[in-house]
Amino acid sequence: MKIAVVGSGYVGLVLGACLAENGNTVACVDKDESKIRTLMAGKMPIYEPGLEELVVRNRHEERLTFTTDLPAAVRASDIVFIAVGTPQSEDGAADLQHVLGVATAIGRAINKYTVVVDKSTVPVGTAPKVRAAIADETSQPFSVVSNPEFLKQGAAIEDFMKPDRVVIGVEEKDERAAAVMRELYGPFTRTGAPILMMNTASAELCKYAANSILATRISFMNEIANVCELLGADVDHVRKAIGSDRRIGTSFLFPGVGYGGSCFPKDTQALLRSTADRGYDFKILRAVEEVNDRQKQRLVDKMEQHFGDLAGRTIAVWGLAFKPRTDDMREAPAIPIIERLLARGAAVRAYDPAAAPVARQIFNGRIALCEKSYEALAGADALAVITEWNEFREPDFTKMRSLMKAPVVFDGRNIYSPEHMRALGFTYFSIGR
Repeated sequence: MKIAVVGSGYVGLVLGACLAENGNTVACVDKDESKIRTLMAGKMPIYEPGLEELVVRNRHEERLTFTTDLPAAVRASDIVFIAVGTPQSEDGAADLQHVLGVATAIGRAINKYTVVVDKSTVPVGTAPKVRAAIADETSQPFSVVSNPEFLKQGAAIEDFMKPDRVVIGVEEKDERAAAVMRELYGPFTRTGAPILMMNTASAELCKYAANSILATRISFMNEIANVCELLGADVDHVRKAIGSDRRIGTSFLFPGVGYGGSCFPKDTQALLRSTADRGYDFKILRAVEEVNDRQKQRLVDKMEQHFGDLAGRTIAVWGLAFKPRTDDMREAPAIPIIERLLARGAAVRAYDPAAAPVARQIFNGRIALCEKSYEALAGADALAVITEWNEFREPDFTKMRSLMKAPVVFDGRNIYSPEHMRALGFTYFSIGR
């Protein structure tokens, strides 16, 4: 198939590369000329394992191209994906100006029947707005489809190539668009993953509902961890026991310093805003957000309980990205943790395998960004583990102790054994244990 993907950010670039990998001819469109030049030079504007190899290979095979010429790309395509950002407004709602702007441009460009697919994360009721924006500009036939993405950063390629499910929302009785989408996704679902057809409102809600329930599990387990500390229980034992129940399962039951990233915070807030606009008070989701905001303060609370005044202390930080295998620091717990340390007069020496360039822009020289993990420990009064990168799991503890001013560890991800750390001579604090 001939496909255009408008928006070459995280979702659009992964989408375009994976569709090209499956033999389709794909043009990725972006108005950012510097980004297009970067991509044409074979360099990635984002960090995602496996993506660069996919892009380079499909550009070499001439299945994947990059352009700023939206009208030409649309006219050459049978399917056009809208994959632009929906940033959060001040009131928490999703800002649709980019989505609707692209829809208008598509309407001006189409010259034949075209399937226009909303891939951006959008609130319920967006599909009719996209249809209206296109219809205002053209008399050509077209369909509007909602096709939310369910990609995990750090595993996006595998998620797309081997999906758990594909959700497709079509307008009533639009069998033509449904057939096109089934054909497009058929090769990705040969192992039995379902293609779930529904109306556009249901499809749009699926993404918000999925992310909201995962965020709820995280906040719930963080609350359980906090209760464990009060009652003398061990959250690891509790987690394993409840996760063994087939009705519950083990995913997203690990306590820590709260969730972050570009999806969970934004999507929970957007769902809260859209339901509030319709007069519904989503109480559980409000509590999920409140718990998450509070959880990001737990590690510094523990530091203050141990040290008292943090002024003049040097705190080493391992992990800045909101999760491993990405450089994304949007809503990362590391940000409020470090900001609070700085506000208390502490100095911060930080290391992350991928996110240092992003952190450099955020903190603008206010923290020391180290090139190696052990470098961050030099002269530190304590280490705070904030992101569970694999390289932090089995460090050289003897070397750590020799570098640190004091062998104190605040483990925000529970990656070490409390008994083992104490046996090694560390003063050790974790979450819920």
